[in-house]
Amino acid sequence: MPPVTPSARRAQLTGNRIRERRLVRGIKQAELAEAVGISASYLNLIEHNRRRIGGKLLVALARALDVEPAQLSEGADATLYDALQSAAQALPAPFGARPETDRIDELAGRFPGWTALIAAQQKRIAALDALVEGLRDRLGHDPVLAESMHEVLSTVAAIRSTADILVREPDLEAVWRSRFHRNLHEEAERLSTRATALLRHFEAEEEDAGSRAASTPIETVEAMFEAAGHHFPAIEAEGWAAIPGVIARAAGMEDPATRDLAERLLTAYADDAARLPLALVRPAAEAAGYDPAALLALGAGDVALVLRRLATLPRQAALGEGAPPFGLAVCDGSGALIFRRRLTAFSIPRFGAGCPLWPLYRALGRPGQPEAALIEMPQGARFRAWAVSQPAAPAGFGEAPVMQAVMLVTPAEALRSPAPAGPVIAAGPGCHLCPRTECPARR
Repeated sequence: MPPVTPSARRAQLTGNRIRERRLVRGIKQAELAEAVGISASYLNLIEHNRRRIGGKLLVALARALDVEPAQLSEGADATLYDALQSAAQALPAPFGARPETDRIDELAGRFPGWTALIAAQQKRIAALDALVEGLRDRLGHDPVLAESMHEVLSTVAAIRSTADILVREPDLEAVWRSRFHRNLHEEAERLSTRATALLRHFEAEEEDAGSRAASTPIETVEAMFEAAGHHFPAIEAEGWAAIPGVIARAAGMEDPATRDLAERLLTAYADDAARLPLALVRPAAEAAGYDPAALLALGAGDVALVLRRLATLPRQAALGEGAPPFGLAVCDGSGALIFRRRLTAFSIPRFGAGCPLWPLYRALGRPGQPEAALIEMPQGARFRAWAVSQPAAPAGFGEAPVMQAVMLVTPAEALRSPAPAGPVIAAGPGCHLCPRTECPARR
């Protein structure tokens, strides 16, 4: 028997939602049946999901219960449903009893206020987690921050040394004392300037506490991709011709370096869309359960193309349909991450390398050989990963190819297909954040 899809399962809960709404409004079953012109026994069958309804009867029941028909037939709002699903999945592994995700519609029907509050809190927690992750990553690897901190600490040391001399040598000549006072003033001014510059480096461009400070071209461009969900319908439909319009509508593109980087990455996106059109990859991915291993033939040998296109498919996870949540990491031959699509609970750093055990880096040592693995994070969450290393561009005769590795990641439970044949890897988010102190690959 084929598995019941989440959308079909939700459709079967119409009776539950009618009953919950009736109880919330304090209406007896016989009263509601009389109001819509059916028998109480028939309504009882409907409420126990033993009769499917639609059309005029559904509209009549919705009117009697003072609710939109779609809320009875579809249940919780799609965005709300997705947020509650995310809240349940974000809980750490040892959290005791797991939330009953199959009863989200019942929860939303009985307690709409509390449900909306949980969804709003989950959205804010996810935004703050992303902000903390970015700041923590920046503290460990941002070269601008490292240089600024070095200057600040050096200036503080100079101020302390000068002040120590002034305190320990009360009999200094007036000329020397004046010179030390001048040095102290100059160093204090320098410290103030550098501390102010350091603060500006972290200031967000938006007032929202959950927004990330996009202070470098790559961060600004990644913010543009994140805002679009890594899917650009205009480029999918019009190709390269739509790129200027996409850039013009994006925020923060005034800087020439940022604009050039955005154009380059969007051109690569358009190249992928032309080689593997959405009209081809989306139905094939749906039929294959979004398993990359079943879609390799689509890329005509270009595995990285398949992985990148899966990461750009539009999501409709709130209805249990569409692409699952995918994360993407791209690194060059040195292992430096040059592009990423962030994924909840799977940290992909911006300024430093990821975990040395990721298939992303293992693929660099096996060019052209696709890798698959199950990654187990320190908190217990598991993710399926696929990676491959290929030349970023064709190389001429006698020239060494410039290699680039691509890794696609998704929560282990997001796909219905069997787990990959690769190993189970006890990995982490990167050595500067990973609690696995005994890991042999730890730097």
